[in-house]
Amino acid sequence: MFTSSLGIASGPDLLRLLAVPVFAWAAYRDVRTRRVPNRTWLPLVAAGVLALAWDLLSFGSSGVGLEFLVRTVVSLGFVAPLGYVFWRIGGFGGADAKAIITLAVVFPVYPAYELLGGTYPVYAAPLGVFSFTILSNAVLAGLVYPLVLAVRNLPRAELTPAMFVGRPVRLEDVPREYGRLLESPEGFTRRGLDLDALRMYLRWRGIDFTDLRNDPDRYRGSIPADPNTPGDGSIDDGDDASGTDSPPVEPIEGDPWAADAFLADHAAYGTTPAELRAGLSVVSDSGRGSVWITPGIPFIFPILAGLLAALTFGDLLFWVLSTAGL
Repeated sequence: MFTSSLGIASGPDLLRLLAVPVFAWAAYRDVRTRRVPNRTWLPLVAAGVLALAWDLLSFGSSGVGLEFLVRTVVSLGFVAPLGYVFWRIGGFGGADAKAIITLAVVFPVYPAYELLGGTYPVYAAPLGVFSFTILSNAVLAGLVYPLVLAVRNLPRAELTPAMFVGRPVRLEDVPREYGRLLESPEGFTRRGLDLDALRMYLRWRGIDFTDLRNDPDRYRGSIPADPNTPGDGSIDDGDDASGTDSPPVEPIEGDPWAADAFLADHAAYGTTPAELRAGLSVVSDSGRGSVWITPGIPFIFPILAGLLAALTFGDLLFWVLSTAGL
């Protein structure tokens, strides 16, 4: 391909670097709010399509390379659908899936950057599909995180499976956290209550977390007469409640905490009535001072790390396997 006037990279590869600030902003936004607007990805997808068209035109009369076409087809036909499939089965959030699909469009093949006498990325995998390299790097970065959590939790001298996937927080701080409970009344669980769903429930009832903690029996045995709109469960600058606590009436038969009534009208991120009841029992337990939760780190953060590692070092998995003689 043609290099730019700066002698650093081809025009399409320079255009692809727009992904770095966009993904950095998306990771920051996702960590802080767990919400990444859809409009984040559309301009980057457009830039990727433009870069791909530019690449095709830059081949000129020499013809389009077969390897380039094959790698592009693999990126668009395998990596992009992979993000969608993992979202459908619950492995990724919606923003994570869109990020992977975007990467498949922006980085179908390895870019090349000349800087400080070196060429980057340094290590290219034989497959040559750069979006797959980014994804494999992201998975490796995600695998490191449980070890970091375990090391941080060791000084607390609590040996529990939760120490590899979460951290303890004071119960009064739960409404200001993102993530998922790692505890149920029976003990450790990976399917604890989503804290977004907890905030939605509180707003639906028109109460704050202190109300729930101070008088759990009232809310375990009643249903609100005039429920409020629960919102999307995001953390805002106001109280947990988005309305006023209406006088409770008799509960629906066999519906503790009015979980069925709440979830009949609000999906709450796939929460089941059993998960909601178990989570409410945990956070309303007066004998608890703290609870284990997942850190709630979205996968976009490891994707950003994988992207930066891929642009500089290259394919970490390929390097590890090559170093080990595999």
